[in-house]
Amino acid sequence: MHGRDRILVTGWFSFLHGEATAGDVLALRRVEEVLREAGLAYDVVWSPGFRAEGTHFEDLDPTAYSRLVFVCGPAHGWQVEELHRRFAHCVRIAVGVSVIDPGSPAVTGFHRVLARDAEGTGPTLDLAARAPALPARPVAGVVLTHGQHEYGGQRRHEEVAAALTRWLAGKDCARLELETRLDAHDWRLCGTPAQLEAVLTRLDLVVTDRLHGLVLALRAGTPALAVDPVEGGAKVTAQARACGWPALVAAERLTEEALEHWWEWCLTGGRSEAVRIGAAFRSADAQADAADGLVAALGARPVG
Repeated sequence: MHGRDRILVTGWFSFLHGEATAGDVLALRRVEEVLREAGLAYDVVWSPGFRAEGTHFEDLDPTAYSRLVFVCGPAHGWQVEELHRRFAHCVRIAVGVSVIDPGSPAVTGFHRVLARDAEGTGPTLDLAARAPALPARPVAGVVLTHGQHEYGGQRRHEEVAAALTRWLAGKDCARLELETRLDAHDWRLCGTPAQLEAVLTRLDLVVTDRLHGLVLALRAGTPALAVDPVEGGAKVTAQARACGWPALVAAERLTEEALEHWWEWCLTGGRSEAVRIGAAFRSADAQADAADGLVAALGARPVG
């Protein structure tokens, strides 16, 4: 295909101040699938804020393209109107878009509009619905603490949180930030332990520097990659030992190699081990905890 016959594929995911939503990117994948099957050469333009390594508007030569395809979202706004001006020499097609104002220059600038929904026409299936199937990805709950000032100079909470979140940002996984704090009024937080456990049981693993992040994950049968944020080890380390849980990293030995090792273990053999430990918590012969000595302590006479 001649270079000037190339197609430029764009959308709201292309604009510097636009946004790349999962639905928009899946709609793009559906369009790419159709173009590939038809043997048509194309380039996709990305927002530099979303995909720094991609093709950006400021890097391309508009004359290299004879056609432009705008994918998904509303056909509305000055950014879309600017496309019509900059690519006036191209045949411009909008596909899978919402038409809010049929008389808008953003709409009338297209030679063809294959609408998702528009006044006077029946709706069509959104492009994301028929996008190619996606590979499964692990879902990681993330439970971090930024407090615990009682540990004074031993605190490494900020460094641990920064290292964990930086590492997690590079993992090909879904990340779900969770709080062990309960709130009966804030809809974003769980209001009961049962609600939080309902989430934990559905995760592939939990990454945490909190004692209860570790314990509640194991209770739910979900493996936990635990990091003790206190130099020298404190309650997270003690609890991992009490539970017999090996996936523990000390703050002073926190490396990506250690995290990667326990991440892989949690996603493989760690699941069955977490299920075993969680079941042991509830068994008739569970190991003792502090409450087992409470009644005897209540019967003790005051000292002095």
